[in-house]
Amino acid sequence: MNLRSKLPNVGTTIFTVMSQMAHDYKAINLAQGFPNFPPSAELLDAATNAMQRGLNQYAPMAGYAPLRERIAEKIEHCYQRRVNPDTELTVTPGGTAALFAAMMAIVHAGDEVIVLEPCYDSYLPTLELCGASVKRVPMSFPDYSIDWDAVQQAVSPKTRMLVLNTPHNPTGSILRKIDMERLATIVSNTDIIILSDEVYEHITFDGERHESVLRYPELAERSFVVSSFGKTFHVTGWKTGYCVAPAALTSEFRKVYQFMNFASFTPAQVAFAEILANKSHYETLSRFYQSKRDYFRKQMEGSRFEMLPSHGSYFQLARYSAISDMKDSDFAVWLTKTHGVAVIPVSAFYADGTDNHVIRFCFAKTEETLELAAAALRKV
Repeated sequence: MNLRSKLPNVGTTIFTVMSQMAHDYKAINLAQGFPNFPPSAELLDAATNAMQRGLNQYAPMAGYAPLRERIAEKIEHCYQRRVNPDTELTVTPGGTAALFAAMMAIVHAGDEVIVLEPCYDSYLPTLELCGASVKRVPMSFPDYSIDWDAVQQAVSPKTRMLVLNTPHNPTGSILRKIDMERLATIVSNTDIIILSDEVYEHITFDGERHESVLRYPELAERSFVVSSFGKTFHVTGWKTGYCVAPAALTSEFRKVYQFMNFASFTPAQVAFAEILANKSHYETLSRFYQSKRDYFRKQMEGSRFEMLPSHGSYFQLARYSAISDMKDSDFAVWLTKTHGVAVIPVSAFYADGTDNHVIRFCFAKTEETLELAAAALRKV
């Protein structure tokens, strides 16, 4: 058959490639962003009990009502914003599905969308499916801050959406109050919709506060905000997240979402509704992951890798210029095959393959795993 691809330039994601390579070469997988330790017994028991109680059929399309209520309470507790759980909140099968639905709901063919690079790899293919004209604005290397003057210059009367991500994957950078204030100035008196990817919202370090757009009324009223229970509760395989948006945006979001998936996994939703009653699960998460970041960085002392700052998420970037002048994609393959540690090349997060000789480690691992990986990396 003569097939015409809608994504002719898209292949297998780098995460799949490197994880498969880690498996094939029996390497330590610091590439794909998932924990290698179990979630809490409380969460597992709650999901098991939900299944045993017969809660195994469709939840409502918008999500299990008690869970939406708990999420609304969490948002008010964390960001002092009250959202309506019936009209402004939708539970989805992971954050990526929510990002997809939001883009498909709002972006029309020919609309301009501003994306900051490097960026999570689902953004650009989804916008290509929308028929969008993407304006890619590079973050400033090596601190990966946002050049707001460049963002302002990218805005035009055709700009429909601006995509944010904080804490940032892959760089570990975060947005601060001054960034949000500048963003508010840029979008004021425009029709620009903000899509804010905040799946690592509870993982910030060194006393830094997560600056959700939900803290800022002038931004929240024009924003989709996406989060992920998988990142917060160490269950990435459960694929459960949610999207918060004003009622008018949520209405458009649900028009698309209902034909993508209709409902997320019910037992997980019941379990999250129960566990959210205990705020300590997410209030202590930053401290938990900061200890892992610090442990990994300490173990990497004496290596020839230059560790860049990590202010949030569970990722650590490192330069390897003192080791090799190979392209980062080649270096990642070489490191996996030769030294038994799989990583992600940061060029994979740029549409044009910008290569600053930087790789990404995931430190959401046990101390034993981090020790073994660092021991191998110190020999490079």
